[in-house]
Amino acid sequence: MNEQYYEKLLNINTSAEASRVQKSFHYHRYEPTPYSALEVLFREYELNSSDRIVDFGCGKGRLNFLIKRLFNSSVVGVEMNELFYKAALENRRSYLEKDKQAGEKIQFYCGLAEEYIVNPLDNCFYFFNPFSIQVFIKVINNILTSVEETSRTVEIVLYYPSEDYIYYLENYTSFVLKKEVRLEELYEQNPNERFLIYHLTY
Repeated sequence: MNEQYYEKLLNINTSAEASRVQKSFHYHRYEPTPYSALEVLFREYELNSSDRIVDFGCGKGRLNFLIKRLFNSSVVGVEMNELFYKAALENRRSYLEKDKQAGEKIQFYCGLAEEYIVNPLDNCFYFFNPFSIQVFIKVINNILTSVEETSRTVEIVLYYPSEDYIYYLENYTSFVLKKEVRLEELYEQNPNERFLIYHLTY
């Protein structure tokens, strides 16, 4: 399926026409995960309606709306750029025209990822290299603190995973690699095109 198919299906516009412009090298430019890659991921990785997924660096909310459509999960998008945050809210309004009952399950937060207060119901966290390893460490530590306070199983999904992210998770946390979803069918020559799913039970 192509990008236009999903955008029409979800009644949203999440293209990367405008890039996130940052004053700090810690935050990377906006680039939505391709729908074709998400198709492969969700063939092998299923979510439940009871899950609550947080997308750090959500941009205009593509992942959030697709997850809600496929799994009826609750989704939270965290975005520091006000323009993209407003675009995500506009997409939410458009999406709700077709799925009027979804309101409470789709939320967006405008602010820095490391300042997002992890909800005790948050149990899956998605990263498409939205920021530097320094910010990633702060976010992971916030997740671990939340898990210590409210025991639960949590998972982290990395797309096009940074070696720094992988090294930190595998050497400084108790997260264990649960699954690797490779995308050779889409990107034959690029071994970085993959999803890594890490699991932690506390």
